[in-house]
Amino acid sequence: MTAIATITPPSERNLKNHVSLSQTLANTVTMAHRGLLKIKRTPEQLFDVTLQPIIFTIMFAYLFGGAIAGNVQAYLPTLIPGVLVQTVITTSVVTGVQLREDMDKGVFDRFKSMPIARIAPLSGALLADTLRYTIATTITFIVGFAIGYRPAAGLGFVALAGLLVIFCSWAISWIFAFFGVIARTAGSVQGISFLVLFPLTFFSNAFVGVETLPSWLQWFVNVNPVSHLVTAVRDLTAHGTFGVDGWLALLGAAVVVAVFAPLTVRAYMRKA
Repeated sequence: MTAIATITPPSERNLKNHVSLSQTLANTVTMAHRGLLKIKRTPEQLFDVTLQPIIFTIMFAYLFGGAIAGNVQAYLPTLIPGVLVQTVITTSVVTGVQLREDMDKGVFDRFKSMPIARIAPLSGALLADTLRYTIATTITFIVGFAIGYRPAAGLGFVALAGLLVIFCSWAISWIFAFFGVIARTAGSVQGISFLVLFPLTFFSNAFVGVETLPSWLQWFVNVNPVSHLVTAVRDLTAHGTFGVDGWLALLGAAVVVAVFAPLTVRAYMRKA
């Protein structure tokens, strides 16, 4: 007998790939749990979000506190929000790097054969990385408290400031996820990402006052979205207020998601 190959029409394959919104959300949570299990098995993945806040906070506080503010205690209300924003945003690079590594190892090829939403591996990875941002945020504040940081607005506004930074970092992670999908290697994702991040985080008001900078640099610092986020955190922790800089930070995060989420999903779906 001659074997007759059965070819599934494209329309039927599309129907198999179609899942409901509730199933997509459930698959996303499952994939996020997978990401957390990876961290549990290899806890060294958390070295950057645990050690970097400690090293940066202590290093900048005791190296520059006396020179910039006269003493460490006076510098902490300026420093802690700056270190927080820099550390958490830098952590978001890992999203793109790990995404590229998973794709290179063929993990996502195995996901194609599973009856899950095609977008779930991507959305799950982005969701799981919010744990990294939370850890970095918590450790930065704890180290700050240990060396004398006392936010005048109280712990409630400190928590709100932390949530603001976590949300904005999640939004920025879409940029690095896009790099992770289109780049050829994990190393190139990391190189491109830090090339973008270093000017944004250091050419900002994170560590020094804008007025101390050369006039030709002040214009960039004033329009830098990182500066708006740092100022918003300082306003929340020091004064318990959410002003223009806070709304600009949220607007910037929304614009990043609106632009890069569709780009990332489109590029990812071509390969998924």
